[in-house]
Amino acid sequence: MVYENSLTFARHLDATDSLKGFRDRFHLPRVNGQEAIYFCGNSLGLQPKTARLAVEKEMHHWQERAVEGHFTGDQPWLAYHKQFKEPVARLVGAQPDEVVVMNNLTTNLHLMLVSFYRPTRQRFKILVEAGAFPSDQYAVESQVKLHGYQPAEAVVEISPRAGECTLRTEDICQAIRDQRDSVALVLFGGINYYTGQLFDLPAIARAAHEAGAFVGFDLAHAAGNVPLRLHDWGADFAVWCTYKYLNSGPGGVAGAFVHAQHARNASLPRLAGWWGYDETTRFGMKKGFVPTPGADGWQLSNGSILLMAVHKAALDVFEEAGMENLRQKSRQLTGYLEYILDHQNGTADTAIRILTPRNPEERGCQLSLLVEREGRRLFDTLAANGIIGDWREPNVIRLSPAPLYNTFEEVYRVGKVLAETAGYPAAKRAVV
Repeated sequence: MVYENSLTFARHLDATDSLKGFRDRFHLPRVNGQEAIYFCGNSLGLQPKTARLAVEKEMHHWQERAVEGHFTGDQPWLAYHKQFKEPVARLVGAQPDEVVVMNNLTTNLHLMLVSFYRPTRQRFKILVEAGAFPSDQYAVESQVKLHGYQPAEAVVEISPRAGECTLRTEDICQAIRDQRDSVALVLFGGINYYTGQLFDLPAIARAAHEAGAFVGFDLAHAAGNVPLRLHDWGADFAVWCTYKYLNSGPGGVAGAFVHAQHARNASLPRLAGWWGYDETTRFGMKKGFVPTPGADGWQLSNGSILLMAVHKAALDVFEEAGMENLRQKSRQLTGYLEYILDHQNGTADTAIRILTPRNPEERGCQLSLLVEREGRRLFDTLAANGIIGDWREPNVIRLSPAPLYNTFEEVYRVGKVLAETAGYPAAKRAVV
């Protein structure tokens, strides 16, 4: 697509956008009495207008039926999680029994590490991306310590080349090959939270398996953002949250994937809970854990129904829009933001640099802006103009136009603010 830096062009794209009606399905925040430009779906997605009704329905169910709500009504709580099987499988490219909605992301990550980090004297290392989100770093540190290793010895971080900000796939695969005799697990984010880089997950999975290691993915910034094919790629496991691009509420319920070859393996070590017990005999209350087949066998406790109700409301909107349609618009929307930023920032000695890869195949909705000087003031300037992104120390602004509810006109207006505040740091309010 050939872009133009004009309001007329942006409005034309919005007028011909097949997904434009979905914006009205969400509550949009307001700043200074005006509708904000919300480019922060990478941190917390907006609230679907159906979410409140979904929770109220379950509140009414609880009020009217109390404990019998587990077994009666149009959606009994006992099997509430099962309604997510098909849509979540489509979302991450899995078979229905390979996915489960439960817990939160880091809890699920720990559960997966118990099963898939099985160090031996020879194979004990975990390979991760340098600069992975802190939750992943802390989870990995604690897991290797539980097995008697020190993180400095057992955790191998893969860093970009000198002078580069993102990782090259060939370097990731080479690092795995270099550690092939000692690596037990390769754990990567789907999209790096800081740079916005989308990793080549199938290539990483192949390299890990060729090295004799398990491979797992943290899809916090990838689920609902880019198409995924976890089963076909051969990932051993994956985890994700639902409160970012899946718009399922702050601290919302999370998800997990366990590949069929493991999900149906009752002998695989795991932490056990009653809700993961064989559902056909669960209420027999017998000793000796017998996992229910599939990813459901990793469940610990009965589901958080109110959180799941919000997730169901959000997922219904997502399903209606369709991942491929969302991805197509995302490419155009993020591409337009890239164009606008380049247009407003085209000097050789620019103070703003896009960290995120230029190749659309290597990114999702997010562009990370490295601000060389007084970045916090520029961030405050955007905020003063009702533009909600987020700030990451020491000098990065993340902007993420989400295709479900953001518009091309909003992208244009972000560029207009940047143009009118050229020579920042003055945090003034521009006319947008």
